[in-house]
Amino acid sequence: MDKNPKENKSGIQVIDRMVVLLDVMAGYDAPVSLKVLAVESELHSSTAFRILQSMLAHGLVSRDGNGHYSLGYKLLHLGGRIRAGIDLQREAIPIMEQLRDTIGESVHLTVREGFEIIYIERVASFKTIRAEQIIGSRAPLHVTAVGKMILGDRGREFCHRYAAQTGLPGYTKHSIVDSWQLIKAVEIDLKQGYAYDNEEAELGVGCIGCLVRDTTGVAIAGLSVSAPIERRSDSWIVHIRKAAELLSGRLGYDGQP
Repeated sequence: MDKNPKENKSGIQVIDRMVVLLDVMAGYDAPVSLKVLAVESELHSSTAFRILQSMLAHGLVSRDGNGHYSLGYKLLHLGGRIRAGIDLQREAIPIMEQLRDTIGESVHLTVREGFEIIYIERVASFKTIRAEQIIGSRAPLHVTAVGKMILGDRGREFCHRYAAQTGLPGYTKHSIVDSWQLIKAVEIDLKQGYAYDNEEAELGVGCIGCLVRDTTGVAIAGLSVSAPIERRSDSWIVHIRKAAELLSGRLGYDGQP
């Protein structure tokens, strides 16, 4: 019977064994043979081989010409995503604070997940009456300023798929619920470099948002300013665009398409 000497177990045997194999590989600077992996993980060779084959198929491990194993490219990719997320928030907070101090309203940092945006950071206004979102909350793309910028950036095919799969539900009487009207609006938004939320997600709340891009030019996030609709001002646009450009630059974006 195979033994696993590790005390930190999840209760899911195959995952525990996979983690042990990854830990063994991480301890070597060079690719490791199946024999060594089996001995150090205390797994039978056939068990270790089956798990490694599955990990290989998913890019979690790589195998060289000698049949030796090492950590795979997928782990590097996933690790980079984590690092990028940490860098994004770390770099964003002082820029968001400066934007809040300049405009006087709440500033949000959002990222896209599927057909929604997620609010991952917030710098709140000092005003008694303010508009702000809970960190971790979500909203559909078509009713938010940053979401509309993302739709424009992804193009018409994505917009049509988004409309077909979501049905473009109306959240207020101002929400855009027609696909062609949405496409026209988001293409204009993308061209001008900013978008409005005209009480489309919540009555009484207005927003202006811009995209944030990484070193490859990919739109990975958005900065937006939210406030009671009667306080929203077009004079904010230059400051929000400048903040988004500054954050993009901190992430390595050079402004080239």
